[in-house]
Amino acid sequence: MKPTIVTSAAAIQTVKAALLSGLLLSLVPGVVLGQSIAKKGTTPYVTHFIFRPLQSIDIPGLGTATVLEAVGTTQNMKGEAMLDKMSAQCAALSVASGEKKYIDGACVLADKDGDKIFSTFDTRDQDKSQPDMNCGTHIITGGTGKYKGITGSEPFTCISMPALAGPGGYTAMDIPHNTTWEIK
Repeated sequence: MKPTIVTSAAAIQTVKAALLSGLLLSLVPGVVLGQSIAKKGTTPYVTHFIFRPLQSIDIPGLGTATVLEAVGTTQNMKGEAMLDKMSAQCAALSVASGEKKYIDGACVLADKDGDKIFSTFDTRDQDKSQPDMNCGTHIITGGTGKYKGITGSEPFTCISMPALAGPGGYTAMDIPHNTTWEIK
């Protein structure tokens, strides 16, 4: 006796769909599994920040030191995935004493996967080769996940925004960066 194979149109369609899905997965893994990032590059992006003063020491006639928290989001100016739509959080110390005025701090950027980039910054560190980036420089010191091993330099400029409504001394600023980075 010969075995009888019974097939239905629905079963055939299901098998065809499964085979087509498998074929697509093998041909375009970058589309299905997400964009991979390059190992190095130059990326212009802007961080849209809100600054919140946490604590201040004010000595009239001598100076002020203010601890700030800054939070915001990033926007890649070329529309690329690198450094785009990341959350940003920074801790900073703003010092104003006579002619000396500067802000030092550290930031972490996190992408939608939870992978992070860590950097420090100093507004006294100016990249003279990029005169438009005249507010300071971030130094990328490392990362997690897909950014593990990242290093780089991010000269930046500061664009003040209108004062925020309400109490608390909150301020806003857009910070364009011109980042050169490498993942080793």
